[in-house]
Amino acid sequence: MHAKHLAHLMAGGLLLLAGAAAPAAADDTEAICAEAKQQFAEMAFEKAPPNTVDVLMYKYRFCPPKLTVKAGTAVRFLNVEKRTSHSVWFKEAGKKESDRLFPEEGITITLQDPGTYPYLCGPHWETQNMVGELTVTP
Repeated sequence: MHAKHLAHLMAGGLLLLAGAAAPAAADDTEAICAEAKQQFAEMAFEKAPPNTVDVLMYKYRFCPPKLTVKAGTAVRFLNVEKRTSHSVWFKEAGKKESDRLFPEEGITITLQDPGTYPYLCGPHWETQNMVGELTVTP
């Protein structure tokens, strides 16, 4: 690669180091979540039980990134990636980080107390801004 071309890529913010993934832009979330739904449909997840809402983990995003549920509703976090593992961590609430969820694995969390609960993916929140927010209503 020529130095002039390299400088242009660096100035435009387009240069990625080999093996490094760029965080998705916030405006890409809708498109990424549409892809996540398609991935989910192709995987072998069981249908969500009654009173359960799914949050998909895909391309360093939680889909949807913000969710409001009634107290007692189960929230099922599902990894619909092909290769990447994620976790779910309600860090600000003092909850323990989940084990790594590998492709086609999930965890179900039910919160009873109304409030707003930010959560994150332990391995990807700082480098990829993989964060979400769950609001629980009475």
